[in-house]
Amino acid sequence: MALLRAKGSLKGLFGIWLVMPALLFWSGLNLVAQTSAFPEYQVKAVFLFNFAQFVHWPSQAFPEAQTPLIIGILGEDPFGTYLDETVRGEKASNRPLAVQRYRRTGEIKTCHVLFISRSETARLEQLLASLKGRNILTVSDVDDFARRGGMVGFITEKSKIRMRINLEAAKAANLTISSKLLRVAEIEP
Repeated sequence: MALLRAKGSLKGLFGIWLVMPALLFWSGLNLVAQTSAFPEYQVKAVFLFNFAQFVHWPSQAFPEAQTPLIIGILGEDPFGTYLDETVRGEKASNRPLAVQRYRRTGEIKTCHVLFISRSETARLEQLLASLKGRNILTVSDVDDFARRGGMVGFITEKSKIRMRINLEAAKAANLTISSKLLRVAEIEP
């Protein structure tokens, strides 16, 4: 029950930030990872949920009109139940959200946002190469993720979670990232 209250309060908190974009998007404030109140991966789960709102996928990324927007986790799952609880009952662009877990890229049929776990660090370049040409937003907290070819890298410094975005990698996957999201991120050259 306490976890559900925390989920609701965190989603509500992020929802307030979306309603008041001057606080988050236009002023460039970082989302603080309040580890005592909100564990790091609970905050990152909310980020993944919100990426679904601020990224545009081409129509071919959705095989059918009712295909859900899939948020996937590749490798060990650091989220526990946070991600499932965050997206439960939610929609993005009139599509329901769903969470899938994968051990290998070969298992990925339809996926839109893919969090690549730190457990996959040793084979990151191979994984990213196998995903080339697919309309999948790749996200991770692996060190130098965006520099290594991923699209959105989480960086945690002084209890703040920031994003580094590799626009070239996103464009190569035919994804369009909203300027609202780009304003609060570092852009990988």
